[in-house]
Amino acid sequence: MAQLRQDVEPEEAGLDATALERLDRHFARHVDAGRLPGYLVAVARGGRVAHLTTYGLRDVAAGLPVEPDTLWRIYSMTKPVTAVAVLLLAQEGRLSLDDPLERHLPAFAGPRVYEGTTGEAVRTRPAAGPILIRHLLTHTAGLTFGFYHRHPVDALYREAGLEFSVPPGKDLSETVELYARMPLQFDPGTQWNYSVASNVLGRLIEVVSGQPLDAFFAARILGPLGMRDTGFHVPPGHAGRLAELYGETDAGGIEPVPGLPVHGRPRFLSGSGGLVSCAHDFHRFMEMLRRGGELDGIRLLQPETVALMTRNHLPGGATIRSFGAPVHREPGNDGLGFGFNVSVVTDPSRTLAPSHRGSYGWTGVATTAFWVDPAHDLTVQFMSQVRPKALKVFPELRRLVHAALAD
Repeated sequence: MAQLRQDVEPEEAGLDATALERLDRHFARHVDAGRLPGYLVAVARGGRVAHLTTYGLRDVAAGLPVEPDTLWRIYSMTKPVTAVAVLLLAQEGRLSLDDPLERHLPAFAGPRVYEGTTGEAVRTRPAAGPILIRHLLTHTAGLTFGFYHRHPVDALYREAGLEFSVPPGKDLSETVELYARMPLQFDPGTQWNYSVASNVLGRLIEVVSGQPLDAFFAARILGPLGMRDTGFHVPPGHAGRLAELYGETDAGGIEPVPGLPVHGRPRFLSGSGGLVSCAHDFHRFMEMLRRGGELDGIRLLQPETVALMTRNHLPGGATIRSFGAPVHREPGNDGLGFGFNVSVVTDPSRTLAPSHRGSYGWTGVATTAFWVDPAHDLTVQFMSQVRPKALKVFPELRRLVHAALAD
C-alpha cells in the first residue's frame, strides 16, 4: 500500500501558499456546511506534489476521516484508463483507430439510425457509414445513455433495461450485444454525445487482447505504473479504506446512497466507470500522461500517442457545446474540445473557469476530477464521494488552483 505525500513546499514549485490555503478553506466550508462528506485535493508541479490536503470524513456514520490512502469510486475517470488501453493495442498494430467496429465486434455490423415511430414501430435507416473505433474514443458514435430523457433513443435504452447502462445480472459481453441492437441517435462522426461508448471499448479490449478487462488493465497499465490499489473491486483487507458514497439531497445536504458493487469482483466490468483508485495511484497515471507516456523508466505510450489522445478531435475545432447533442449545449461546455476520453481546453476565453489552452482531464459522477496542464507542468486531482444535484465543485476548483499559479 503506497500513500501520496507532499514532496516540496508550494513556493519551490512556483505556487502561492496563501492562495492554496484559500482553496482549502473554501472546500472545508462545503464540508462544515454538510454539502460534502470530506475531500482530498492534490496539486503537483513538475511531478512533485506541492499541496496535499485531506479534510472531513470518508464515512460520516462511523466518523472515519479522509486520509491520503482513502479509496474512491472514480466512476468516469475510468474512461481515460480505457483510452490508454485501446491506444496500447493500436501501438502494437492489433487494431487501428480507423477500423470499423464490426471488424472486431460483428454485432455492430450495419448500424441503423433512428428516424421516428409509426404507431408502436420504430423507424430506422442505414447509417451513412460504420462506427469506427475512433468514434467510440471521441463519443461521436451515435450511442447514448438512457438516463438523459432528452431523445427518443434514450427511452429505447430505458425500455431495454439500460437506464443505468447495464441490465441487472448481465456481464460486459451480454450488455454490449444489447447496445448493438439499439438504433443510433445520429450518423457516426456527426455529433458529440457522451454515452456508453467506453463500455463498448472495454469489450473491444477483451476481444482483441483475449483477456478479461480487469486482467488486461492489471497486466498492461496498473501493474507497470505501480497502481496497486486500483481495480474493479476492493480486496477484503482494504474494505475499511473505501469512502462511503453519498447523494446530495434536495435541501442541499447529503445522505448515503448505493454505490458500485466493489466489495467483490463485479460481473460487469465497466470501462466507462468501474474503477476504484486512490490519490497515490491516480497521481502516477497523470504523471505518465504528463511525461508523454513514460514513468520511472516504464514506457506505456509513445509521446506522439499521448499527443494524439490529448488533442481536440471534434471537426473544424468545434467544442463540445457547438458539436454536442442538445443535452450538452450548456455554457460549461464552451471552450472545450474533446480528445480520446478527455476534454481539452481549446479556447480559455470561453470557459466558465480560468483554464489554459491544451489542458486536458475528466471528472467522475461522485465528485472526482483531474486535469493535466502541460503549459504549466501542473497536475491536479480532487476526490470526494457525493453524487451532486446542484453542487458545483469543479469551476470553483479550477478558479482557486489558477489563482495559486505564481508563474
